[in-house]
Amino acid sequence: MKIGIVCYPTFGGSGVLATELGKALADKGHIIHFISYQQPVRLDAFHPNIFYHEVSVPTYPLFDFPPYESALSSTLVDVITNEGLELLHVHYAIPHASSAYLANQILRKKGKNIPYITTLHGTDITLVGKDKMYESVVTFSINESDAITAVSENLKQETLSSFDIEKEIHVITNFVDIKRFSQSNKDHFRKMLAPNGEKILAHVSNFRKVKRVEDVIYTFEKVRSKIPCKLLMIGDGPERQTMEQLCRELGTCDDIRFLGKQDKLEEILSITDLFMLPSAYESFGLAALEAMACRVPVISSNAGGIPEINIHGVTGYLTDVGDIESMAKYSLELLTDETKLEQFKENALNQAQKFHINQIIPLYEALYEQVLANA
Repeated sequence: MKIGIVCYPTFGGSGVLATELGKALADKGHIIHFISYQQPVRLDAFHPNIFYHEVSVPTYPLFDFPPYESALSSTLVDVITNEGLELLHVHYAIPHASSAYLANQILRKKGKNIPYITTLHGTDITLVGKDKMYESVVTFSINESDAITAVSENLKQETLSSFDIEKEIHVITNFVDIKRFSQSNKDHFRKMLAPNGEKILAHVSNFRKVKRVEDVIYTFEKVRSKIPCKLLMIGDGPERQTMEQLCRELGTCDDIRFLGKQDKLEEILSITDLFMLPSAYESFGLAALEAMACRVPVISSNAGGIPEINIHGVTGYLTDVGDIESMAKYSLELLTDETKLEQFKENALNQAQKFHINQIIPLYEALYEQVLANA
């Protein structure tokens, strides 16, 4: 199949999933064309079946804001026409689904029908989509999709409760490449960061308010007061500067490292003992799944779709959003009991294997074939 994948190029879950999906499909012989305003961060190696098309948005004095949606629609028409695409798979409802709809309408005038599948990832539904300014467009573009998928059962239910959806929503979960995300021997790296055998905790996010990064810092402060440990803060975003200042105020800077965005995340997770994800909401929790694949137990909130992957008392622990005391208590419970910690690490890997990319890709392929058969 010749498939166009439209996504954001950033480190967020939607861009990561879309890129990894495209790479896996290319490995299976499909021809994949990525369309975005910038090369996706995980599209980092040459593959003969993968092509990238950059959306160029012209600027004119007439426009206060560059018309990205129009530029994307025009680019889609151009790529579909010249590359012979059979199907579009758009990730994130707006502006991708609405642009796919417009492109399809333009192509129908030329006698060509290109079906599109919309995958819902989270904030396109729980945040942006609920804004009255966008709600009608989100609802329309989702309903006009030839198929709809959501990355968790929780997100499916959120969508159905918030929008008047007329079609079935297929739950096809996020996935992890166990071959890439697996624990490897990085003892030399560990000794550099924790030279005295300290336990290592980690957090990965885009440092937005919904991630509640401050809860990670406060939890770590409590754990640090009981046992020697280090905290690795991975990622970047609007809250990073505030979090660095919080560390200074708490006097924990010597034991916390802000590593910024990292391409080789699996190497850092390989030396991590515990992963922290206290988000106010996660549609799925891909960062936690990638940690689990590297044998890292998870201390998380019980928000959104996280309980679908992190099993309380088995792969880690769940707490109410903002419950720092419980997060610290559970962290210490694991970090001070080597036998329990090792069992939870093994449980985490076993759970992650249920979301192996090799089990999820065939579900997308089957959906593509169904959509093309009905087009």
